[in-house]
Amino acid sequence: MPHPDTNQSSNPSQPASPRNVEVRALLPTDPIAPITALLHRAYASQRERGMDPLAGRQSVEITRQRCYRGKTFVALEPAPGVPSAHFARRLLGTILFQEREDAAFPPIFLRKDVTHFSQFAVEPTLQKSGVGTALLDCVERETLALGATELALSMAEPDTPLREYYERRGYRVVQTWQWPYTNYLSLIMSKTLRGQPEMA
Repeated sequence: MPHPDTNQSSNPSQPASPRNVEVRALLPTDPIAPITALLHRAYASQRERGMDPLAGRQSVEITRQRCYRGKTFVALEPAPGVPSAHFARRLLGTILFQEREDAAFPPIFLRKDVTHFSQFAVEPTLQKSGVGTALLDCVERETLALGATELALSMAEPDTPLREYYERRGYRVVQTWQWPYTNYLSLIMSKTLRGQPEMA
């Protein structure tokens, strides 16, 4: 069962400057195993604190199912002319836009003026380097392109640094929600979009 939680845990180290990032839609030829491994690494800090997000433990097959139950975007190290076989080496982050699943959604996810994202992860050593911002900017543009004005998400309520990250970007808590496959309460957060994506 897909899990619409997110992960962008705080990293105490501060990089010198933002990275140059290429963000594109997932291609049918892209391998799924590197995405699963990235998700496991990115969500490891939550699991170490007693949370049990699906993205931190899901199989390659579950990742594949989730990736194609919405529109997946990947952040890659720019490398013009590099063969697709180097996808794993170039993968920096991922985000899933408009995921569909069988579990009941919080009411805001069902509104026509609202989109949502999930399965958000950045390579832990690259957090705070601009990769997450590039991915969030991407789904904010996708939201506006669909004519929607609100972008929502679900995150683990115990992850205070993650909540603060989203609040700095303009997201607010709308309600709490209990998904059937997590061991924690989730916060549903949302942001009103008014034009170009804002920098975090």
